[in-house]
Amino acid sequence: MADMTGPDELLTEVLARYDAGDNERLKFVMQAAIRHLHDFVREVELTREEWMAGIQFLTATGQICSDTRQEFILMSDTLGVSTLVEMLTYSPTEGTTENTVLGPFYAPGSPDRAKGESMLDDEDAGDKVVVRGRITDPDGNPLAGVVLDCWQSNTDGFYQVQEIDGQSDFNLRGIYHTDDNGEYEIRTVRPGKYPIPHDGPVGALLKANNRGWMRPGHLHTWVKHPGYKELITHIFDRKSDHLYDDAVFGVRESLIVDFAEDDQGELSATFDFVLDPA
Repeated sequence: MADMTGPDELLTEVLARYDAGDNERLKFVMQAAIRHLHDFVREVELTREEWMAGIQFLTATGQICSDTRQEFILMSDTLGVSTLVEMLTYSPTEGTTENTVLGPFYAPGSPDRAKGESMLDDEDAGDKVVVRGRITDPDGNPLAGVVLDCWQSNTDGFYQVQEIDGQSDFNLRGIYHTDDNGEYEIRTVRPGKYPIPHDGPVGALLKANNRGWMRPGHLHTWVKHPGYKELITHIFDRKSDHLYDDAVFGVRESLIVDFAEDDQGELSATFDFVLDPA
């Protein structure tokens, strides 16, 4: 056993015990995490009581998770870690559409919807809007058959998967495809601003730090096409509140659109996607 006379010797011993694994990536990640964790504890001079409070916070975060609520993703989002991981993982080529966070409310299995079909299955008093545009490669060539998996909140700011306000099974969810000209069209309702769940440990942490928990209105899209990077992004409404204090740091200026009355008297916005080759 090593002579652990101080923090430096302790760290050396701990790292050594994580040096025998066969998985080189796991070894690299674990040893880096240990170094940073030890540095953090030493920098803030963490007390025993504070460390226990941290453990209790993580325990509560796990306990509140369910099939429809992922509090750890919420924590990651509010710390900016989700956005940082997306920045490092996706790293879009200049001129292609920017990505942003997935968020905690995605659900697989949304229904296929025809071009121009509405995602709104329920009654909703909000403005009815159209989002349309083209999807191309970086040279401007249209891409046919691109999959757009879309989801959003209703006017009151709730997602169907939250099972809070009795929405229909697939309300404001749908999978669209581009036509031969690379064009898509989605009818929906103007997405409402909404609070991220703040009745749990993450909400308590935000309140303790005098932080807000609101997100601006947006339409989520997960865009997929063979030979191109999968793009997870949002389309934001410029008239929504909280564009510049988004609780999860997800807004990009290039993803903000203006809804205006078009030739058919509909509130519409145009958003063109440029996909990044894989």
